[in-house]
Amino acid sequence: MEQFYIPTGYKSELDIRETQRAIKSVKDHFERQLAKKLNLTRVSAPLFVKPESGLNDNLNGVEEPVSFKVGNNDIEIVHSLAKWKRIALSKYNLRLHSGLYTDMNAIRKDECLDEIHSIYVDQWDWEMVIEEKDRNIDFLKNIVTKIYNVLRETEIYLQNDWSQRNPVCTHLPPGSPSPQTGIVHRDMYSRAI
Repeated sequence: MEQFYIPTGYKSELDIRETQRAIKSVKDHFERQLAKKLNLTRVSAPLFVKPESGLNDNLNGVEEPVSFKVGNNDIEIVHSLAKWKRIALSKYNLRLHSGLYTDMNAIRKDECLDEIHSIYVDQWDWEMVIEEKDRNIDFLKNIVTKIYNVLRETEIYLQNDWSQRNPVCTHLPPGSPSPQTGIVHRDMYSRAI
């Protein structure tokens, strides 16, 4: 296993219990606001799938999924929900400009470990039903702006709610910069070549 480090001088200002309460509070607030702004419904995601289902993404093609047997069946722990989300949109009969979100849990045994990466994955994932005509920069900017606003609202919530409980939270950095600049994937690709 690769070695990871904690930045020099790092010290948590909250004890372990308060840290967990703060994480839960922030996650719950963000989740509710994101669902409201993007018209998303929370659904449960699979933790594992059969390899032959084709639902487990191979990520970059190098990582191998954690696998095990249940009876005579081979099972893999999910790496990514990209394929599953698209099927779930149809399964849940979600309408245009609505979608789903989930809290994905996974194990990525080949992950490169550092202070922000672990073999255990706990991440949000979401998907929205859109039309072909929505596949444009203006629509994307609108969605990004909504997500950015939810992040800002969550920052304000953290400052207001948690500064009452723990004075340390009053020392958060000032507001995040506004999203003035965006770059499209194909532009990044063309600049790299």
